[in-house]
Amino acid sequence: MTSNLKLYFHYISIHIKGMMQYKSSFILTAIGQFLVSFNVFLGVFFMFRRFNNIEGFTYSEVLLCFSVMLMEFSLAECIARGFDTFPSMVRKGEFDRVMTRPRNEILQVLGSSFELTRFGRMLQAVVMFIYGVVNCGVHWNTLRVLTVVFMLIGGTALFCGIFLIYAALCFYTLDGLEFMNILTDGAREYGKYPIGVYGKRMLQFCTFIVPYALVQFYPLLYLIEKSSNITYVFIPLAALLFLIPCFILWKIGVRHYKSSGS
Repeated sequence: MTSNLKLYFHYISIHIKGMMQYKSSFILTAIGQFLVSFNVFLGVFFMFRRFNNIEGFTYSEVLLCFSVMLMEFSLAECIARGFDTFPSMVRKGEFDRVMTRPRNEILQVLGSSFELTRFGRMLQAVVMFIYGVVNCGVHWNTLRVLTVVFMLIGGTALFCGIFLIYAALCFYTLDGLEFMNILTDGAREYGKYPIGVYGKRMLQFCTFIVPYALVQFYPLLYLIEKSSNITYVFIPLAALLFLIPCFILWKIGVRHYKSSGS
């Protein structure tokens, strides 16, 4: 385990050194990431210029919700970018080389790409989070700090799991399936509002099928004091269980893989 972590951090250091060879490109890309996310923020801003609240959630509370979701997605993109670009690895036959190495294939795919430029998107999320915290009147204590930490851990794991599913399906299709973007980029978009505002059926889907609500809606209720249910503090960690079926699907795909040539 220690050697795997050491190797993964070595992969990251290689990618960072490579990015720093082109500092201007890195900075401009990071700024671009910031501005793209800023457009989404403007959508929320103009929405609340027209309405005072959405299903009882104020502007500051929605920003708090959106910022945490954006941080989760950005962290997952940094970590699991290798799975997002996995289709090209399969098409080019590069996964054959991965299979011949005496290291875990998931570790190697994770280490194949690392997007530090997502820092721009993360920076905007942090700014929105600070604004939301200051203006929504959260009374901070140890449990609420833990709630945010668990939301980030669970949400990052959830999005990494979805990227893993996306990669596993490539063993059968040899290419990425665009509908999976509904669960990644789409979730980032509709996740800017608390999931409960979309109705009961959507909340059920996002609780029991793809558990976005576990890392967004329920802990948010506790965070902004709309619920005193203390289980909502720890419920984001339940999203880690989502990684189990994702991992199983990946292993089935690896066993199915027969080489795609080059």
